Amino acid sequence: MFEYMGDRLSKAIKNIRGLGTITEENISDAMREIRLALLEADVNFQVVKEFVATVRDKALGMDVRKSLKPDELFIKIVKDELVSLLGGDYVPLKVNNGPTILMLCGLQGSGKTTTAGKLACYLRKKHHKKPLLVACDIYRPAAIEQLMEIGKSINVPVFTKGKIRNY
Repeated sequence: MFEYMGDRLSKAIKNIRGLGTITEENISDAMREIRLALLEADVNFQVVKEFVATVRDKALGMDVRKSLKPDELFIKIVKDELVSLLGGDYVPLKVNNGPTILMLCGLQGSGKTTTAGKLACYLRKKHHKKPLLVACDIYRPAAIEQLMEIGKSINVPVFTKGKIRNY
């Protein structure tokens, strides 16, 4: 999803590249692309509307300095607003002394299985936990197989169909 959004944002920024200033006319196409990218990523319409308005206001209010190009400034504004929209500052994962349970939810193909493997590695290395991956997608056998393959490659047990597979 983020890769697709990145492609759309790159396309939006390309329209501004090489221009001397940021104006309403030259960012309108970029803002349209950004709006479409966010809507296609299932971001709430009201959130998209506020995001686009904030970026537009900040971009039009910025003074382009000699050392910065308009497209670089616009990219910085969009990045800062995306970071703010996604929660702002980095907050580390809180891990208890007892079992830590994480549930990943998302659309099909959004990277939940891969993320589960990365989280298992992270928890094992940084927090000295013994992760167990649990295959809960009973409707897609390929997703279960993919999780078992990831578990095998990182040497993490996988619970599936009533039994634990150790690797």
